[in-house]
Amino acid sequence: MNRPAYHRDPCLTELDTEVVEVGHDGERPFAVTADTLFYPEGGGQPADRGSMGGVGVIDVRKVEGVIRHVLAGELALGPVRQVLDWPRRLDHMQQHTGQHLLTVVALERFGWATTAFHLGAELSDIELDVPRLDDGALGRLEDAVAEEIRAARPVTVRYAGIDEMEELGVRSRLLPEGLSGEVRLVEIEGLDLNTCGGTHLASTAEIGALALVGTEPMRGGTRLFFVAGDRVRRRLAGHEARNRRLRTLLDGADADLPELVELRLAREKELARERRRLLAELAAATAERLAASPDPVIAAHWEDRDAGFLQEVGKTLVGLAPDRVALLTAGSGGDGAFVVVAPEASGLDLAIAGPEVCAVLEGRGGGRAPFFQGKASAVDRRDRAAATLRGSLGRDDGG
Repeated sequence: MNRPAYHRDPCLTELDTEVVEVGHDGERPFAVTADTLFYPEGGGQPADRGSMGGVGVIDVRKVEGVIRHVLAGELALGPVRQVLDWPRRLDHMQQHTGQHLLTVVALERFGWATTAFHLGAELSDIELDVPRLDDGALGRLEDAVAEEIRAARPVTVRYAGIDEMEELGVRSRLLPEGLSGEVRLVEIEGLDLNTCGGTHLASTAEIGALALVGTEPMRGGTRLFFVAGDRVRRRLAGHEARNRRLRTLLDGADADLPELVELRLAREKELARERRRLLAELAAATAERLAASPDPVIAAHWEDRDAGFLQEVGKTLVGLAPDRVALLTAGSGGDGAFVVVAPEASGLDLAIAGPEVCAVLEGRGGGRAPFFQGKASAVDRRDRAAATLRGSLGRDDGG
């Protein structure tokens, strides 16, 4: 049986082969080759990337048993050199082999069976049939996996008939219905034998390290997130870079950073409460000043306030000037806000006047009495909007 190059030698990075079929997969061209380095997506492992004849391979899929290389451009029939994105392949082998090891250790030492696996771009995860895992359980599992990594157990591939699965003690025998012929098995010597079509390392030692980084509930079980191989170093480097920034910003040691952040957050909440209190006082005082105006349409504008401030002023004006209308605006240029205040005693039909003001201010808004509010992209036309309201009052008075 002819096996693809990615199975014969998962560490092979270049291959001379031949394009035997071309076509289009949706809007993208694809090519089928006589042999291939590129693993197609499947079994929780993403597809490989790389190039063929200098054209980028952007996806690899198995369609009705045929491997299609989805390409960034067209290729012709004939000889072609495939070049694998090796760092991506190595990362996938580290994560996938790490998953096999994590899964069998979780099952054999703790009795937690894996029900699903996903290899992500940053984090990978397995789903375990256990309701929850506390920090102590995670620590024991991680330590047990580390032991097996240090044991440098060989990882090998073999093929066997379906009728041999039970006799061989294969861990997973969930095979497609109607499958015939040989089945590919991945073995971690002395520890695990499992059906799998993915690419793997030659030894558990090549995983380097595996770290468990969190859990979440999932369908009555637990989704367990992990990183393996070089991802552990990259993740640690990212944490160290963030810690350096935080040490500088908070002026503290690593061990003190959580407490310093909590203190800052508490202070921020306290300042936010104080700001809201002061703004409420300012809004009340502003409303009192505006209510002293004899104009039937009270108009006021603030460049450095927001819609929340306008609303606070408007609420107070309803009580202080229940028979008058107000147009309150804030902001500048194309980034403005407005509130039309029209208590029932003012006599203004807000359902008509509100959209008219909105149109003048080139904004959008809505609401219900006594407020019509929204955003305005022409807040500099507020004088015209106030004049529109005065005209509306005149119509309501029969003028």
